[in-house]
Amino acid sequence: MKFPFQLPMLLDGATATNLTAAGMPSGVCVEQWILENPEPLLTLQRDFLKAGSKALYAPTFGANRACLSHYGLGDKTEDMNRRLAALTQSVAKPAGAAVGGNLCPTGLFVPPLGDADFDDIYDIYREQVRALDEAGVDFFAIETQTSLADMRAAVLAARTTNLPVFVTATVDESGRTMTGGALLPTLITLQAMGIDAFGINCSFGPKAILPYLDELLPHAAVPLIAKPNAGVPMWNAGRQERYLTPAQFAGEMRGILRAGAQIVGGCCGTTPEHIRALARVLEETVPPQLPDEPDCFAAAIEREAFFLGDDIVFSEPIRCTSSLGDDLIDLDDEQVNAALVEVQSVDDAMLLCENSAMTRLPIAVHCDHLTVLDAALRYFQGRLIVDSNCQIDSELMEPLAAKYGAILY
Repeated sequence: MKFPFQLPMLLDGATATNLTAAGMPSGVCVEQWILENPEPLLTLQRDFLKAGSKALYAPTFGANRACLSHYGLGDKTEDMNRRLAALTQSVAKPAGAAVGGNLCPTGLFVPPLGDADFDDIYDIYREQVRALDEAGVDFFAIETQTSLADMRAAVLAARTTNLPVFVTATVDESGRTMTGGALLPTLITLQAMGIDAFGINCSFGPKAILPYLDELLPHAAVPLIAKPNAGVPMWNAGRQERYLTPAQFAGEMRGILRAGAQIVGGCCGTTPEHIRALARVLEETVPPQLPDEPDCFAAAIEREAFFLGDDIVFSEPIRCTSSLGDDLIDLDDEQVNAALVEVQSVDDAMLLCENSAMTRLPIAVHCDHLTVLDAALRYFQGRLIVDSNCQIDSELMEPLAAKYGAILY
C-alpha cells in the first residue's frame, strides 16, 4: 500500500503549551476556549506553516464525548469537531498543508483494568470520526494513546472512512503504556489492522525515544512517527526538566531520523522555532527506508509479541471456563507453540480477553460460528491466530480476519 503523503513528512509542534504561553488559563476546556478565542490558535498554526510544517493537527485532541462530558459539553461533540477542524483548514488549505483530525484517549478502560465496554469506547470514537470526516480532514492522528483497547477502537472507527490513519502511543520510562502495553506488540497489532503510520509522541525528548525506534524499525511495514517533547514529559510532571532549545531539539532529532522515523514533529514545549530548526535538519538528513521484508509475522497480546515460525503447533483445545487463566499458565511447560482456545459464545470471547495475559504463548482461537469469531477478534486486545479448520466458510473468515488483523492458519 502506497503511503498517501510525501515522505519524509514534517508535522507541527505543541498546541496546548503554546496556547498557555499565549494566555489560555489552566483548568479550562481547551477546545471550548479555542472556539471562543480562535486568534491565538490561528496565529500559532500560521507560524508552524511558515516554519515548514506540511501538516497541522486540528485542535480536536480532547473533543470526544467522554472528555467533553467533564465540562458538560458531551452533546456538543459533533458541532465542536466541525468548527475546530474548520479553524485549522482556514489556514492550512491556502498553504497546501494537510489537516489531521486529532483523537485523544477516552480515559476508559476495559476489563480486567476497568469496567468499560469496548463497544462504548468504539461508539465514542465513531462519533468523533464521523464529524471530522464530514468536516473534510485529510487524515486521522490517534495521539498520546495509553491503552491498546483505545487504539484498536479508534482505528476501527477511523477505518470506517477512507482516510489515512496515524497512531502514536506514549510510554513511561520502562517503555510501557499506562495499561502495561509495549510498543512492539502494539505496532504488530495495529499495522495488521491497516493503519498507515505508527510511532511515539510526548513521553520524552528525542534521545530517549531512540531505543524504541531501533526496536520497531525491523518490524515496521508502515512509516514510523516521532513527535517527542522538548522538556515537559507527561509522566514526570512534578519533576523539574530542562527545556531543549530549538537548536538542541533539532540536533537530537538527527538521531531520530537516522533511526528510521520518516514522520516527525514536536509535542509539549515545542514552538514554531523548534519546528523551523527541525525543518533545516530534515533537509540534510535522509531517513532510511523501511525494510523490504519486515519481520512482522507475529501474534500479540498487549504486553508481548510472539514471532511465529513456519509451523504452528496448537495445544489441545482449551475450553473457556473459570479456570482458563490457570489452564493457560499450565501450557508454558508443554511441547506446543500456540495455545488453542475454544470460543463457543460471546461470553467465552470476553473471558478469553480477560485472561489473555496469563500465557507466554501466542493465542489461537477455534470458533464454529461467525458472530462468535467476530466477538473474539473484536474484543481481544492484540493479534490472534484463527484456526481455519472450522465450520465457517473461508470466504467469510478472510475479510473478518483482515478487518481485525488476525492470522488465519
